[in-house]
Amino acid sequence: MTDNDVLVAGVDSSTQSTKVVVCDARTGAVVRSGRAEHPDATEVDPAEWWTAFTAATDGLLDGVSAIGVAGQQHGMVTVDEDGDVVRPALLWNDTRSAQAATDLVRELGGPQAWADAVGSVPVASFTVTKLRWLAEHEPDKADRVAKVMLPHDWLTWRLVGGEPVTDRGDASGTGYFSPAEGAYRTDILTRAFGGRAPELPRVLAPSEPAGRTSDGMLVSAGTGDNMAAALALGAGDGDVVVSLGTSGTVFGVSEIPAADPTGSVAGFADATGRFLPLACTLNAARVLTSTAQFLGVELSEFDRLALSAAPGAGGLTLLPYLDGERTPNLPDAAGSLFGLRRTNMTPENLARAAVEGMLCGLAAGLDAVREYGISVRRVLLIGGAAQSESVRAVAPIVLGVPVVIPQPREHVAVGAARQAAWALADTAEPPMWGTDIAVRLPEPSDDVAAEGERIRQRHAEVRRRVHDV
Repeated sequence: MTDNDVLVAGVDSSTQSTKVVVCDARTGAVVRSGRAEHPDATEVDPAEWWTAFTAATDGLLDGVSAIGVAGQQHGMVTVDEDGDVVRPALLWNDTRSAQAATDLVRELGGPQAWADAVGSVPVASFTVTKLRWLAEHEPDKADRVAKVMLPHDWLTWRLVGGEPVTDRGDASGTGYFSPAEGAYRTDILTRAFGGRAPELPRVLAPSEPAGRTSDGMLVSAGTGDNMAAALALGAGDGDVVVSLGTSGTVFGVSEIPAADPTGSVAGFADATGRFLPLACTLNAARVLTSTAQFLGVELSEFDRLALSAAPGAGGLTLLPYLDGERTPNLPDAAGSLFGLRRTNMTPENLARAAVEGMLCGLAAGLDAVREYGISVRRVLLIGGAAQSESVRAVAPIVLGVPVVIPQPREHVAVGAARQAAWALADTAEPPMWGTDIAVRLPEPSDDVAAEGERIRQRHAEVRRRVHDV
């Protein structure tokens, strides 16, 4: 670093922790980082996020000119007229509002009406369903609510004060913001919240700053975690990000908004003024860890077992709905194993079926986002499970397109930092930071690629027969 280098910071306030990176504003190179854990719960006092932010940034922000905050999508933060938090925030993975989601979908006229209105069919993760739950189950607290924010909105508000602000990317996951129109649907909010609409954050343009901290550091608009990851990776035409964390996501940048009445694709906005069609499965990396636990092996041995089996797992097909599914028609689905025969009941085939089943769910997501203006040229594979040797071997076979693995880093935090650099530069487009590709996975032979197609078809046929999907 030299005296002329400009530093920016990015924050990823996720379900589990706060991660912070400090980057060179010109190149995106990470020069230092910090981390602090969050409570393990589905409802959290937002003060815990601020405590974690303070710990993670302790001594880290010296010389930083701008900062951006990215956060877990969908959560519900409610504050009263004095700015005090009304109740612990409900996180995206709190499912108590599942019935509220079902009720709201019916009340507005069904899935097509929701897709037309806000680009997505709400499930329990969406903020709008949590507000309905609050109005129905805690009416005294609901009466005190003056403002509703998302997790990243609240943190940005704590940094700059004044009026709450947000960006269109994170707002698009609430269920009461239309990405196509670029505006809130306060009629939907009013319907959900018992006849009134609390104040909502002002939606900033992609590079518009939220304000400055008390010590003068510029604060960008911030965004949701998936939008920040796409920004960090510089996802362009033909690029689709497949993220294998606790849940699995498939998303790419599109010039057209999505409106999927099946609920398979969420019609989000991105952090650049475009759109981010996204398919999500609740069952990703935990499919591997759960199967390894069932087999009584460590993940390294699980990889060895899966790699010892031939493509197709001897005819075994796993529908890995171990935690239900995110789509409205599969919320209570359970995992199922099909094709068992005396000759294929081996640990190797079960391990292979787990990897193939997980990736088939993501392959279905690829097919879904193709419907919304995305021509899949390659997959950028990220997340913890992308480091698995068996996943790396099977992904090109099952996904059916070239697969690359970017250099591991905190993509969400880096995306937030890139947005901060953009706000600081005040330019039409974000700075060019580039994406370092760590691995280009070998493409399968024609014979193996054909087997991959058969695996996908078999998985889809079993899913159709069992769940009518």
